[in-house]
Amino acid sequence: MTRIALIAGNGSLPCQIADALSQSGRDFRIVAIRGEADETTRGRADTELGWGEIGRLYGFLHKTGCGEVLLIGGVSRRPDFTSILGDLGTLKRLPTIIRALAGGDDSLLTKVIRLFEDEGYRVVGIRDVAPQLLASSGVLGRVQPKQEDWRDVELALNATEKLGELDVGQAAVAVGGRVVALEAAEGTDAMLERCADLKRIGKVRAKGRAGVLVKTAKPNQDLRVDLPTVGPRTIDLAQAAGLAGIAVEAQGALIAEKDETLKRADAVGLFVIGLERAKTAGPSGQ
Repeated sequence: MTRIALIAGNGSLPCQIADALSQSGRDFRIVAIRGEADETTRGRADTELGWGEIGRLYGFLHKTGCGEVLLIGGVSRRPDFTSILGDLGTLKRLPTIIRALAGGDDSLLTKVIRLFEDEGYRVVGIRDVAPQLLASSGVLGRVQPKQEDWRDVELALNATEKLGELDVGQAAVAVGGRVVALEAAEGTDAMLERCADLKRIGKVRAKGRAGVLVKTAKPNQDLRVDLPTVGPRTIDLAQAAGLAGIAVEAQGALIAEKDETLKRADAVGLFVIGLERAKTAGPSGQ
């Protein structure tokens, strides 16, 4: 099978993917992004390269026989292109890189994919190489949603679909039959923190735990590089916001640190469910 290059940013996902590939017998190499990859990832990496070292990256991929590329992990720092100096491979491709990144209305990630594809590499996603890390369908932990929770699930799901049409965000929160928060540029974590603030000042009122976070992919979203993700911190923030649970799209969302995420959800009494788009009315269909 084709050797995969994991181009690793921050967070624990690169090592989770590496473990999954090892367990499945896939051959891979890890390229740590300097200034982004954490100490654990760097310790497992075959090489570490800066943002501007595109030429060295392509040289490494060619030398190690990698035919596929998986971009994984977060990116939080602005690129430092001073590393271009001395990288003749990057300088040679610089006009092409500038044209690709500047032109059109595509997202930056889509443009980065195109750069790899133009060099003859196949860009793959988690669904291609480690589908077992994606959310499956149904109730994923021990906590079951109540019937009133399904009403909030359906409402928030409809809201995420509208958000997706506008290419705004991936998540929404519904509490007690009304949408109380929509994700925009601030991201899911900040949206959940805002929900906690709304409840604290009395703008959202509910007895006990109530409401659902729904997170789904946007229409035409390239899931190879932009997969909706929830993890342990999502559970913590949903608990702080007083929510009853979380719903994500089955086979269309990643549960980071899956065992820990579900264990933490069970411990605090939050349900986690994987949604099939046609099945949002609950087990009874009511």
